[in-house]
Formats: sequence, C-alpha cells, structure tokens
Amino acid sequence: MGEFRPVADALLYLAGSWRVTRTVRDLASTDEGTFTGTTTFSPLHGDGLLHHESGTFVWQGTARPAERTLRFLPGSAPGTADVRFADDRPFHDLDLTTGRWVTDHPCAADLYRGEFTVLDADRWRTVWRVGGPAKNLVLTTGYARAD
Repeated sequence: MGEFRPVADALLYLAGSWRVTRTVRDLASTDEGTFTGTTTFSPLHGDGLLHHESGTFVWQGTARPAERTLRFLPGSAPGTADVRFADDRPFHDLDLTTGRWVTDHPCAADLYRGEFTVLDADRWRTVWRVGGPAKNLVLTTGYARAD
C-alpha cells in the first residue's frame, strides 16, 4: 500500500514529543473510550529512548488521568527497536524499515496483536487488537509530532 513510509531508524524517527489521540473499543460490550495526551521519547542513559505517555482517559463518561512508561532499546538489526515495559519485561519488537510492522504480545491468556504504520515524517498510527477470555478490544492510536 502507498500509505506506508519507510523509516531507516525507528529510534531516530520516534525521538521527541507527540500529540496522542486513542480510541478504545470494547467489542463485547460496544463501550468506547478515548485517551488524549502526549508521548515523549527522550534519550535513555546509554542507548535507547524512554517513552512516557500521559493524558486523560475517558471511559463511560468518567475522565481519569492516565500514564505509562516504556523503554525502546536498540533492536537486533540496525534501525529496529526492542520495546520493554518500565520493569524491563519484554513487550514487543519494532521494525519500521518498510513503514509497517505487525507484532504480538501474549499477556496471560490474552493476545495483543499490534500494527504500526508510519504515515509520514510527522504522523504514525498503532492499532492493537486484544483477544482472549478476558478481553476483546481494539485500541487505535494516532500520533502527530508536537515539536
């Protein structure tokens, strides 16, 4: 597809601040929530980036502050990343060299399948589909460069 934009180095591309908008759809209940905020990828001591996301999550009419932290480390091939939770547990791999990447993350009995798409120099998107006995969700996130 022509909408994908190859990225030679995922960490270099992601560095900086991004405006974030996310929809969360529960396919079982048809409930829908939204997250709006910012994600900042700042240099880690050593190699890699610290990903910090913060904003407001609205679910069933109730707004709450929300945040998360991840670590994006250099991957096994040039230009790729090894994404880890803040406590260093593995999350997923990331390779944007074609502009699109699909990856999985097993979480207990549920499976998270993520699709990353680079739209242009200042916009990218993720779609996570979560399925299993505990969850049936689609999380769609748009990122727009803020700096």
